[in-house]
Amino acid sequence: MHPTMTTTPPDIHWTWCRFPDLGLQDLYDLLQLRARVFILEQGPYLDPDGLDQCSWHLLGRLAHDWDGLPAGELVLYLRAVDPGVKYDEPALGRVVNHPAVRGLGLGRVLVGEGVRRCDLSWPGQANRISAQAHLADFYGGFGYQPVGEVYLEDDIPHREMLRPGQALAA
Repeated sequence: MHPTMTTTPPDIHWTWCRFPDLGLQDLYDLLQLRARVFILEQGPYLDPDGLDQCSWHLLGRLAHDWDGLPAGELVLYLRAVDPGVKYDEPALGRVVNHPAVRGLGLGRVLVGEGVRRCDLSWPGQANRISAQAHLADFYGGFGYQPVGEVYLEDDIPHREMLRPGQALAA
């Protein structure tokens, strides 16, 4: 955690939209955040993989200035790939949080919001992810169960995980 960071998580403003509905600034911001974490921190690979165009995008922006970051800063992001594109099921991926907000539990908030949006968008359908292997317990907390063996993806151990379809509450 940053030495001057407060421990109170900031308020988040959510946007859930399809690729054509992303504004240019949204697209720039999400690619910048993904590059900061997936390329600069984790090593080089081709992040724009052709799946963004057939996905829902969940963007979490700061609702107010927070710990030196301005209101509107993109700090949380994930995408939900349509069923039948990557897997038979919808698939959460590119789950990322800004380094400045790590350690505040916002990763759980992000994945919880993503799972909720998937359940609303594809009622009753299972959801599959390719999780970094060290995060299997984290995703297990959302109902994901390991499928198959650990494998390398971009030189990082991953594990496929499946969350069974959920009935929506009446």
